[in-house]
Amino acid sequence: MGDLRRTELVNLVTFIFGSYIDYRLQEVQPILERHFGPVDYISKTLDFDRFTSFYNDEMGYKLSGKLLSFKRLIHPQQLSLIKHITNTIEIDLSVDGKRKVNVDPGYVHHAQFVLASTKHWANRIYIGDGMYAEITLVFINGQFTPLPYTYPNYRDREYVEELMKIREQYLQKRKERL
Repeated sequence: MGDLRRTELVNLVTFIFGSYIDYRLQEVQPILERHFGPVDYISKTLDFDRFTSFYNDEMGYKLSGKLLSFKRLIHPQQLSLIKHITNTIEIDLSVDGKRKVNVDPGYVHHAQFVLASTKHWANRIYIGDGMYAEITLVFINGQFTPLPYTYPNYRDREYVEELMKIREQYLQKRKERL
């Protein structure tokens, strides 16, 4: 039997996407900060539209997004609650039953990037309260590396580069906590 260890805190990250992302971000970022504290990193604008047309009927076209990192580290057990909060934010900002923004929470750990989901699949683990978690990227040989089921956008070099920047900030936050 192994010894129990204290769970390492992780870096909360959200991927926010929609049409007119800069406008949407002005609306959603203050709401997110009320729930999760200050943002300490916002990625450059990332193309999302070229990876899927799944959201176009609901959210429009020319979808793009930004990754946001939050200053305060969280316990990974909080991910299911955070997903419930972001789902509520999406609903509250909807117009005529259609979401204008999608807010996908996850976290960066030194060894992985994990996303929350409401959908069960073979590669997802139940984390409570109707939510699942998926290891989307693993850190191997100095780089985040996709897995066979990783969404196409998270396989993209630009997304991975932005997540690597967040990982570097996370490592610095961990050092400062010691």
